[in-house]
Amino acid sequence: MTGSGLLTISAEWPAPPHVLVRTTTRCGGVSEPPFASLNLATHVGDLPERVGANRARVRAVLRLPSDPVWLEQHHGTRVIDPGQDEERRADGSYTREPGVVCVILTADCLPIVITDRGGTELTALHGGWRGLAAGIIDAGLDRMRAPREELIAWLGPAIGAARYEAGEEVRDAFARQESALASAFAPTRPGHYRCDLYAIARALLHARGVTSVHGGGHCTHRDAARFFSYRRDAGNGRDTGRMATLAWMEPVGRRTAILPGK
Repeated sequence: MTGSGLLTISAEWPAPPHVLVRTTTRCGGVSEPPFASLNLATHVGDLPERVGANRARVRAVLRLPSDPVWLEQHHGTRVIDPGQDEERRADGSYTREPGVVCVILTADCLPIVITDRGGTELTALHGGWRGLAAGIIDAGLDRMRAPREELIAWLGPAIGAARYEAGEEVRDAFARQESALASAFAPTRPGHYRCDLYAIARALLHARGVTSVHGGGHCTHRDAARFFSYRRDAGNGRDTGRMATLAWMEPVGRRTAILPGK
């Protein structure tokens, strides 16, 4: 959908209609290179006032029910409940409260959103390779109350396997815990592999009983017009911008409204 130049991607998955997920692109903001234009991260060196303007634009265009719960991500496995936890240093949010907007920032890492078929709870997770190897999916699933067979997952835009080369230590981090994960790596040159984050996340979710897994059709590295990519853009001591994946359950009083992207 578009609005005031802002472009987002909507999750295509069989979640209830009141469970909404949008991933922003780099389009429609006020930041200047190398953060052009819809950078939503405060930690990358962009001017705070521009980041604030971008965040305000996202809230207005998407008609969010509340301010998103912005995290201080660090490639860990901590998942917070914004209604109970004041500490924002985490790599995932979980909520059962309609109107709470969970958000994950990425620029190649994998955003993962999980809900139940009844749309009573959701979790949004930051899936970089370190977090995936350390157990961020387990941490998110442990928060969910619904049985695993009732859960639905969506994988947002991330770097694709064709553009992501990783070293031996990355492959070993996954192969040590589950031998089947080695199939997500294809050798390129001695000690290096193409790494498929989407395949890793699907395998981890399936192994834990979550078989309804959707998304995974984008590559942030390849699509420079729409996405920031740390591996593609960062260099010469500079950072790049970050997209946001926002997930929330519409409050009952708002569910009859025409919702963005629906």
